[in-house]
Amino acid sequence: MGVQLAVIYYSTYGTNHHMATLAAEAAQAAGAQVRLLKALETAPAAVVAGQDAWKAHAEATAAVPTASAADMEWANAYLFSAPTRFGVMASQMRAFIDTLGGVWAKGGLANKAVSAMTSAQNTHGGQETTLLSLYTTMIHWGAIVVAPGFTDPCIFKTGGNPYGYSHTQGQPFTDDVKASIAHQARRLVQVAGKLA
Repeated sequence: MGVQLAVIYYSTYGTNHHMATLAAEAAQAAGAQVRLLKALETAPAAVVAGQDAWKAHAEATAAVPTASAADMEWANAYLFSAPTRFGVMASQMRAFIDTLGGVWAKGGLANKAVSAMTSAQNTHGGQETTLLSLYTTMIHWGAIVVAPGFTDPCIFKTGGNPYGYSHTQGQPFTDDVKASIAHQARRLVQVAGKLA
């Protein structure tokens, strides 16, 4: 069995969608079967429609499938990408995770490789605590956390976060950024392949 990777993101304005897309492309190039999926939007439609950039992103990504428990069972590896909200993951991602009790109860999330990425409005806006909050949940699942660590020089070129790539909103997606995201995705696929 090869690597079956679910790349699951939540994105309000597009940053985490872009990160997830780059990761999915790198994982496919590394030989994984990939499903790019989004967490369900839980904000009221009127709130989304009231902010032009939020509405535009929702419309632009309407065709991206919504993540489900069935996707979690299909995958033998996961890559999550969600923005930070007050130092933890966005509530939309938390809401998705909170639907997974049934899969978790039968062991369907255990022994699978997992990694995470995030973004915030500023450099010290809670990226590391957000990643650790994601990993805390995944440790409860019995998943195998595959953080990038300092396993490639590209990590140092993009802020030096060993827990997972983190992007500062509004900053460009430079070649160094793309390399860091691709390295994390490839490392996840490599470890997941060994576990599979």
